[in-house]
Amino acid sequence: MKAKILDIHGKEKGSIDLPKAFSAIVRNDIIAKVIEAQKTKQPYAPSPVGGKQHSASGKIHHLRHVWKSGYGRGASRMPRKIMSRRGSQFNWVAAEVPNAIGGRRAHPPKIASMINTKRINKKEMLIAIMSALSATGNEKLVEKKYERLNGKKLSGLPIVVESKIISLKTKDLVSSLEKILGKDLFEVAIKKRSVRSGIGKLRGRRYKKNAGLLLVTGDKEKLKTSVIDVKDAKSVNVTDLANGGAGRLTIYTEEAIKVLGERLK
Repeated sequence: MKAKILDIHGKEKGSIDLPKAFSAIVRNDIIAKVIEAQKTKQPYAPSPVGGKQHSASGKIHHLRHVWKSGYGRGASRMPRKIMSRRGSQFNWVAAEVPNAIGGRRAHPPKIASMINTKRINKKEMLIAIMSALSATGNEKLVEKKYERLNGKKLSGLPIVVESKIISLKTKDLVSSLEKILGKDLFEVAIKKRSVRSGIGKLRGRRYKKNAGLLLVTGDKEKLKTSVIDVKDAKSVNVTDLANGGAGRLTIYTEEAIKVLGERLK
């Protein structure tokens, strides 16, 4: 399978042999399984000693002739801490239990439930990365992933460009991408951020943003920009290529294609 190599002006300058991964069968089930296994969540929980840093000595006994007994006082059986005392007369208040002031939480978040322990074996991981790469060259899957591309015919995927694109500054890079992708694809390629409508603005999710384009580069090719996502071919993974569904809009440099060929022999 061959692909055209485009220059920074969007004109064809040659062709390149693609690795066998680009002609692999797209296994959406395995891609979804790998993405689920790679999910991470920041664990959070209250302090293990929260609500227990006091002098309360467990439940109060309701027995006669027992030191610190609650017998005959009309006091409930709950942990209490002593505020003051006079002989065997105590001024104590409830502590530790959830319904007491400064007590522990009843059902706090548990760290153990937030740690992802799912694992994927090597063969499944290989199938997933090959499927994700193959999907970036599949016009139907790319069109299906982006709602704004529905009804528009795509061609020329996967997109391979000359390595010169790495040396461009942001303004020239955006101009070059517009020429390479064309009007329809360029609309979904650039990262955009908008204010969320509704009450979600007040709940820590004020902004919405799209994924935008992914540029896969070679090992020694470096590009620093916030306009698009950039990943090198050795570390690019299934989450980069297919988060939210297979068929992310992706551009590869010539060097990246060579590295992917060596990586997925």
